[in-house]
Amino acid sequence: VQATPVKRLCKTHNIITVNGQYPGPTLEVNNGDSLEVKVVNRGQYNVTIHWHGIRQLRTGWADGPEFVTQCPIRPGQSYTYRFTIEGQEGTLWWHAHSSWLRATVYGALIIHPKAGSSYPFTKPKRETPLMLGEWWDANPIDVVREAARTGAAPNISDAYTINGQPGDLYNCSSKDTIIVPLDSGETNLLRVINSALNQELFFTIANHRLTIVAVDASYVKPFTTSVIMIGPGQTTDILITADQPPARYYIAARAYQTAQNAAFDNTTTTAILEYKSAPCPAKKGQSVQPILPPLPAYNDTATVTAFTSSLRSPSKVDVPTDIDENLFITVGLGLNPCPPGSRARDCQGPNGTRFTSSMNNVSFVFPSTFSLLQAHHQGIPGVFTTDFPAVPPVKFDFTGNVSRALWSPVRGTRLYKLKYGSTVQIVLQDTTIVTGENHPIHIHGYDFYILAEGFGNFNPQSDTSKFNLVDPPMRNTVGVPSSGWAVIRFVADNPGVWLMHCHLDVHITWGLAMAFLVENGVGKLQTLEPPPADLPVC
Repeated sequence: VQATPVKRLCKTHNIITVNGQYPGPTLEVNNGDSLEVKVVNRGQYNVTIHWHGIRQLRTGWADGPEFVTQCPIRPGQSYTYRFTIEGQEGTLWWHAHSSWLRATVYGALIIHPKAGSSYPFTKPKRETPLMLGEWWDANPIDVVREAARTGAAPNISDAYTINGQPGDLYNCSSKDTIIVPLDSGETNLLRVINSALNQELFFTIANHRLTIVAVDASYVKPFTTSVIMIGPGQTTDILITADQPPARYYIAARAYQTAQNAAFDNTTTTAILEYKSAPCPAKKGQSVQPILPPLPAYNDTATVTAFTSSLRSPSKVDVPTDIDENLFITVGLGLNPCPPGSRARDCQGPNGTRFTSSMNNVSFVFPSTFSLLQAHHQGIPGVFTTDFPAVPPVKFDFTGNVSRALWSPVRGTRLYKLKYGSTVQIVLQDTTIVTGENHPIHIHGYDFYILAEGFGNFNPQSDTSKFNLVDPPMRNTVGVPSSGWAVIRFVADNPGVWLMHCHLDVHITWGLAMAFLVENGVGKLQTLEPPPADLPVC
């Protein structure tokens, strides 16, 4: 992990990269492989690496979120992540999990089927990972530090990127636009990953149908669409067939934005799908302008709902039914009053406040002297409590006009304890405090079934009838609808401390997170492994 000069949008920045590459290297492995990844920190910032979507069964020490499962790797230090991929295949990714380093420290993690097994669809001719990223014409760490100082929303990005390149619609960018080649008649697999820091995105390809075959490294019943919505942390596997006249077609992505009155980057990133037999330009030095696809309006929630409600598991699945832990968790923003003795420049949120964020009115505080997993494993007192509320402390009209008295959450490092093997249902409910917003909620160490989602306040009387208990999709990151709710279920079969947080990094910075403490079961196979000898010390 090192600083590397990278030029984008006409300007060179010294960004943090892995092995000098931006995006970082793609790791291609097989289901069943054991990995050892030595991370050496040659940069100026603390760093950790998270293997997004990897179950990490009993190897929580390798999960990566800073101060949750490990202390950061300090500049000049190193740590070797060791873990085994068990029963997972598809598209995942890895990224830094410390401050805003993941703006540039990320890469694809592609898990191929075990030898002798294959995809549940015809093997594509070629496979292309497409990582959607977000670029600041600044140092992202400075951006988040300034926001922490002022209490205001951080500056928005200046470009989106595909595999690190903004594309033709930005200054100084067109000569490096990513080209995805294909031959007439062939079917290719595109592995699309949203590695943007703070923005959900629409993604489409001009004149081509997208057949969706997997999300978050779980197969789905294939269906065809012209556009997808993908939140940060999520992945989508798409088959495209070269059935159009040979030419050049834009692959494009731009924002899906739900927060009211919030600034956002409204630019469009592009790559080019290029048929090998596409006609050449008439004159040397000219290029044939690719066809630009239409994209949904920035706030087109109907298109998002149509897409997410099309996701189904390939066949009937074993959904947990006897629920041991029934949780109701609000997710949303808040505003803190200006602390006594602060200057106006420290309170540049709306009306002289500071932005905050919470789950069930607790704004999560990460520890700084021990990681949560160490504190749990070694029985160190005073690092966390286990009194995270199972329901909101105050019941209110979550998606209505919320009383200002409820806008300021309490701070705390509160975990929720789960017995090994317990079945868990969580209703994730967005609130309209400050603004309703679609929140991509990610749980570390687990995949979960998404039983249903809807708008307004979740109603246990009428909404349980909407639950899909037959073939719900499985994901590791769920987009909780703006001013709406989503219901998920999983079995707590992985001991350790597992972070659940919004994958918009601006929100995790403000405290939109909590963690589950899953206790050990019986015997070695249900017990967290001991910490590795080289685990970084705080």
